[in-house]
Amino acid sequence: MSVPIVLVHGTRFSAGQWSPQLAALRAEFPVAAVDLPGHGARRGEPWSLTAACAAVAAGVEELGGGPALVVGHSLGGYVALEFALRMPELLHGLVLAGASADTRGRWAVPYRAVGALVPRVPAERLSRWNDRLLRRLYPPEVVAETIRAGYGFAALPAAWASVLGRFEPGVLRRVEAPVLILNGEKDPAFRAGERAFAAAHPHGRARIELIPRARHLANFDAPEAFTDAVRRFARELPAR
Repeated sequence: MSVPIVLVHGTRFSAGQWSPQLAALRAEFPVAAVDLPGHGARRGEPWSLTAACAAVAAGVEELGGGPALVVGHSLGGYVALEFALRMPELLHGLVLAGASADTRGRWAVPYRAVGALVPRVPAERLSRWNDRLLRRLYPPEVVAETIRAGYGFAALPAAWASVLGRFEPGVLRRVEAPVLILNGEKDPAFRAGERAFAAAHPHGRARIELIPRARHLANFDAPEAFTDAVRRFARELPAR
């Protein structure tokens, strides 16, 4: 039986971030992408890590109750890691994409500053900036759903506050499921702790894979390579 796959989006985005992966993975796997609180269809809901984990659990339930492979990007990667700690019985495997940086100490300083700045800029202006940036960098078929779904800027300060200072490589010692640390080759900030995270896994079942020439938004920069990495990892997981 194919493992179900739940996809968890990154900062300010929505389930629309995964449109290239959803289309490609559905041929082989049951797959769902969730909106986190404060994002997408749940934009009016307040952010908390508890509510975010509940959203992931609802995605698992939608696909038959799991256990599932959970794929999280950036903020969604840290949510997926929190989900792994809180609900291990629902987890069959974990992909941390752009989410292998220690969120403590000096690394967190610029992100706290941005989190404090975002509420001072009108959301409409931030949305226009993001729309222009995505359209300039990526083809329509990759980003159209992300743009259509809009952005969760209002949730950003609370979301980052819940993550910053919370995650360090040692947390992976508490994860029993196999882990793929999937990073863009040109994403130095979020790759910074990849080796330490992988080394912390208690059974040596965490490995690192890099997507050549991709940056932080690796699933936008190289949709086929990103999808292929997730597909191969899903196929390698032991039978449920």
